[in-house]
Amino acid sequence: METITLTNNHFLSILQLASSALPVGAYSYSEGLETLVESGRINNVISLQEWLESELKYGSIRIDGAVMMRSLEAAKIGDLERLKKWNLWLSAARDTEELRAASWQMGRSLIQLLTKLAPETLPLATAVGYPCNYAIAFGIACAHWQINHHAALLAYLHSWTNNLITAGVKLIPLGQTAGQKLLLNLQTLLNVTMSEILTLEDDNLACCSWGLSLASMQHETQYTRLFRS
Repeated sequence: METITLTNNHFLSILQLASSALPVGAYSYSEGLETLVESGRINNVISLQEWLESELKYGSIRIDGAVMMRSLEAAKIGDLERLKKWNLWLSAARDTEELRAASWQMGRSLIQLLTKLAPETLPLATAVGYPCNYAIAFGIACAHWQINHHAALLAYLHSWTNNLITAGVKLIPLGQTAGQKLLLNLQTLLNVTMSEILTLEDDNLACCSWGLSLASMQHETQYTRLFRS
């Protein structure tokens, strides 16, 4: 009975952490998607799916996921120096000001929330310092709630995908049913991406996200926008 209770608690914790209702401001970011819709490069569910598939296969979300896992491992054993190192590394890896600001803002919000919900995580948050990237804060939360590595990474990728699909539904626009079908269509790729990220060595942390970077740069000066990035 004790094992079942712990398993249920872990499952509920990761559901809460990956929920779109978590007050970290994820809903206000489109990661350049708004620019791509504005230019007509993404204008239907097919082109949105192709974009998301490309990002999951080659994009920077893979780097974020890999660093999140490293922060989880570092937080789990209390390796404060490693935690700080990966936070600095991820900040330096950001291609644009908007993407960096989004990661820092969401990281700050999650860390503030986490230290209020679980004050014992304050030493880890303090060690990371400010600014803290969202992937780092997510990893700390997963370590504190003892989330299984596979579940943590899959939830992180699913949350990212769900957020961009929601942005696409608003921007293109698409119907809610089309958005849910797309999320289902990406389930297999999400599992494959999770497995690939788990095998990445430190020296192989690379991505091909110049399309995302260019879209983000253009978004910084876009005249009319709904999203912050």
